[in-house]
Amino acid sequence: MAMSMPGGGRGRGRYKPMAEINVTPMVDVMLVLLIIFMVAAPLMTVGVPVDLPKTAAAPINQDNEPITISVNPEGKVFLQETEVELPNLVEQLRAIARNQPAGAPERRIFVRGDKAISYGRVMEVMGTINAGGFSRVALLAEQPAPAGAPAPARPAAPARNTPRAPQR
Repeated sequence: MAMSMPGGGRGRGRYKPMAEINVTPMVDVMLVLLIIFMVAAPLMTVGVPVDLPKTAAAPINQDNEPITISVNPEGKVFLQETEVELPNLVEQLRAIARNQPAGAPERRIFVRGDKAISYGRVMEVMGTINAGGFSRVALLAEQPAPAGAPAPARPAAPARNTPRAPQR
């Protein structure tokens, strides 16, 4: 017994599957979402409108310059550019801390040690600072030059015994 298909099989090649993706509806949806978020984003910020008074006071410096302690190749300790004996270092740091305004955050202390000195000397300086009650102490290191870049020219050794300026 033979069955016949509706339409008699004549329209078999008429409707072929479409292999292309229609991106127009997706673009339309994305543009609508973009507009909704552009309008809604400013409304999401919560705040009270306040008209602030004008003042002639200088702005508060939130990011004060860090204190730099350097240890040169001979093992001498320098606070900024001034040579200081290790037992007197904490007292001078405390004097600097006393001169800060009340409520100001603790200043950062950077320790720079020459690569020619022993690790123990740098740790001795850091331990002395830490024992003095200063907790924001960090070691500084020079960043290596990127591969393929020429190495920076090193200046000649300073004539007097002072540390070089910090490199950032």
